[in-house]
Amino acid sequence: MNFYEKCYELLKQIPKGKVTTYKEIAKALNTEAYRAVGSAMKNNPDPVKVPCHRVVKTDGSLGGYAYGEIKKKSLLKEEGVKVKNGKIVDFETILHRF
Repeated sequence: MNFYEKCYELLKQIPKGKVTTYKEIAKALNTEAYRAVGSAMKNNPDPVKVPCHRVVKTDGSLGGYAYGEIKKKSLLKEEGVKVKNGKIVDFETILHRF
């Protein structure tokens, strides 16, 4: 399994209503390649099955998304994640750690 595939397998473990960070994924893979994790998210071939919209920045801000920030915010809202001023509300409470 290559690096991207390992990232995607971790993403599938994040339940609806939770988020994780690029850093948490990198830590779970025993690396500090945070940008490579971001690149994996950007190149996600199946965002329906691999919920990369659940990955945010370490400070709780949304970060990028292939379909744009508005779509990312909408998907998170549908899952019960609240976003205010571009950041996740109660970030530490809903942060998924591996």
